[in-house]
Order: sequence, then structure tokens, then C-alpha cells
Amino acid sequence: MPSERQARLGDRIRVILAERLEKGLRDPRLGFVTITDVRVTGDLQHASVFYTVLGSAEEREASAKALKAATGMLRSEVGKHLNVRLTPSLEFILDAIPENAGHIEDLLREARERDQAVAGIASSATYAGEADPYVKPRELDDED
Repeated sequence: MPSERQARLGDRIRVILAERLEKGLRDPRLGFVTITDVRVTGDLQHASVFYTVLGSAEEREASAKALKAATGMLRSEVGKHLNVRLTPSLEFILDAIPENAGHIEDLLREARERDQAVAGIASSATYAGEADPYVKPRELDDED
């Protein structure tokens, strides 16, 4: 569980990087990048920056190369805006949220289809024995 200081620093770095990327880099390889999360280590010396890229696999790869090339400049930008003794090193990690969400959506669709198939089979099913399988108390005859 990150400390409050780690969380605050991570949020601040996320905002700084998002604002800087919104202004744009001079790298044509950079696609539409969204910073999703920043996690800072306990000693506040390293920040893992998670991002997503809208587009194809080639655009994601090109954006990863552009971010790697711009890491030094982005770290300088972060250092200018933070009041910390040491500026954390930045590591950009492609966030797998969109791929995972797509996979989960596929699984949910498959589960719904199977549920509908089972419901169709169940609607035309008949009981193997009696409709009411529970034992009932015997009714007394009039002779008793």
C-alpha cells in the first residue's frame, strides 16, 4: 500500500506528464497517449508511468519508442515542477487495460450466449420423475 506521500507525488507526476504530452512533443511517432497511472517507489526515486495509446499495434510501438526517446526531457520537466530533492527516474509501461477489457467483454458475451442456450434447453425439459419429488404425508382413509 503506497504511503500518502507516494500517492501525492504519483498524482502530481501524472498531471505534469499529461499536461506536457497535451502540449505535444516534437516526435511524429507519438500517437494519442493517455497517462493512466503513476506509481512511485517507497524511496521516491523511481516512477513507473502507465499509459495507453489509441490505435494499432504499430502506433503503440512507435509511441513507446517516442516516449523512451523523450524520457530525459520529460524527467527534466517533472523536476522543474516538483519540490523534491531528487527527481525520480521515469519508466514508461504500456498499460494493458484496453486489451484486458476486450478479453473480459468477449468472455462475458460467451457466458451470456451459453446461458441463453441452457435456458432454451431448460424451457423444453420435462421432469425425469414426478413433478413434485417431495414425500407428502399420507391421507387417512375414511374407514379409520
